[in-house]
Amino acid sequence: MSVEKKFVAEGITKALVDEYLTAELERAGYGGMVMNRTPMGTQITVYAEKPGMVIGKGGKLIRKITRDLDRKFHLDNPQIDVQDVGRGDLNSRVVANRLASSLERGWYFRKAGQSMMRRVMDAGALGCEIVISGKLTGPRSRTEKFISGYIKHSGKPAIDLVDKGYSVAVKKLGVIGCQVRIIPPDVRLPDDFQIEQPQAPVEEKPAPKAAPAPAPVASAPAAAEEKKSDLDQLLEPAPAEAVSGETKPAPEPLAEDVAMESPAKESPAPAAEETAPEQSAPKEE
Repeated sequence: MSVEKKFVAEGITKALVDEYLTAELERAGYGGMVMNRTPMGTQITVYAEKPGMVIGKGGKLIRKITRDLDRKFHLDNPQIDVQDVGRGDLNSRVVANRLASSLERGWYFRKAGQSMMRRVMDAGALGCEIVISGKLTGPRSRTEKFISGYIKHSGKPAIDLVDKGYSVAVKKLGVIGCQVRIIPPDVRLPDDFQIEQPQAPVEEKPAPKAAPAPAPVASAPAAAEEKKSDLDQLLEPAPAEAVSGETKPAPEPLAEDVAMESPAKESPAPAAEETAPEQSAPKEE
């Protein structure tokens, strides 16, 4: 068997098992089932409004269901686990069964549809849609729809987030189909968003200016000398000039330095000789 045929066969088996459990557990408030394949066998979790009725007296009913699943559907070692459905008003299968039962008891379809929708919305659902179709008031078939809240009709959210349930009410004039679609209260829709209120802009305060660095003190050595104690000043040796009271003579210039400086000192003499004749010329005339 190819992979495609294997998946199709598993889907058909799952649909047949769900249909069988719906018929067998209608009075117990059947709310759906989950089938998982494990190495130990096939694990089936059944959700019901009345788990005690699913188990039966002394476990008689659940043993019968296990035997039928093994013989009719050839499941590998079926193991059934029964759990409470929780809040029945938020389960689409339970609501559909209630609606079909109320129609079979003679309720007017508008009253039944409105009351069921009100109970679902009071339970906290985000949205609910109830569709009743069949011979409601006359010989011709018609469809009535009741909608409240927010419902997704297309796309992936409509498949994954919306809980769907279906049931049939059998009456003298014919059967009436009851379809219920519910969005649970804990579902986060992809188009759900909130707009936050704009916040006032925060004014940025200017950074405080750094204080200018103090100018370097020129009399640092003098200040250091003032800081010396009187004992340090007495212990310091006096300079040699102050002790002897004599000043050292300046060193005599070397002969090479004298030779280099003498031409510079004699150079202005010729200039004076040249100016002398020019001044004495008018005296001779």
